[in-house]
Amino acid sequence: MKETVEDNLDCLERMIEYNVENRIFFLRITSDLIPFASHKVCDFDWREYFSKRFNKIGEKIKRHDFRISMHPGQYTVLNSDKKDVFHKSLKDLRYHSNVLEALGLPSSAKINIHVGGVYGNKQRSKERFVERYRKLDKRIKRRLVIENDEKSYTLEDCLDISTKTGIPVTFDNLHHSINSSGSSVWKAIDKVSGTWDNEDGLPIVHYSSQLPGEKTGRHAESIDIEHFTAFIEETRWHDFDIMLEVKDKEKSVLKAIDVLRDDKRFKNNI
Repeated sequence: MKETVEDNLDCLERMIEYNVENRIFFLRITSDLIPFASHKVCDFDWREYFSKRFNKIGEKIKRHDFRISMHPGQYTVLNSDKKDVFHKSLKDLRYHSNVLEALGLPSSAKINIHVGGVYGNKQRSKERFVERYRKLDKRIKRRLVIENDEKSYTLEDCLDISTKTGIPVTFDNLHHSINSSGSSVWKAIDKVSGTWDNEDGLPIVHYSSQLPGEKTGRHAESIDIEHFTAFIEETRWHDFDIMLEVKDKEKSVLKAIDVLRDDKRFKNNI
């Protein structure tokens, strides 16, 4: 276990160094950094054992003004109608919060989740999310954000929950194109921007395009430059941090940076 975590931390530090060299300042840390951390089989006090290493990495992140996020998997469902699923989800959220706290990161380092399932009654499921969110530990609430999805919860659903809870909303353009609540992309980002305050940092946007010929909602293997350029042009008056959800990861990120570097509006920030 210790060797695995050590290797994972080595990998994380190398990723940060690579990103610094290539001026990529938004990174999603894997939920698998500490294997089985939210499971009862893990009785290893990883946070204490690796405290100096976490401090070192965290200082590097802060020194280079990185933006960090984490994205728990599909089984972390806060509004589940099964109590055991909810309790496991709560443990998982505590783990993610512990990672970001161990790194010493501010509340702008976010934990991104979807609202969850509908369970035959969407309105009641939204209410259950709100009820459970209000009871969460403050250290989780300060980092948690919700994202519109491609099946159940539109942007307007997320904004409704945000109105009741104050939780920031992440905008996902591909999900919005599949499960739209009617707003243009420009207007959608305008709406979500109002859910983020200074401590939350800039709004987060997830960008991707559909992989042609595949299941609806499947991310493209590589960035579609024409599509990305059109997205940037449509959202030009908004300020946000963008996370590319593309299969070839940094290869597409570097292509996206080239697009932005060629645009005089972004030259001073790239």
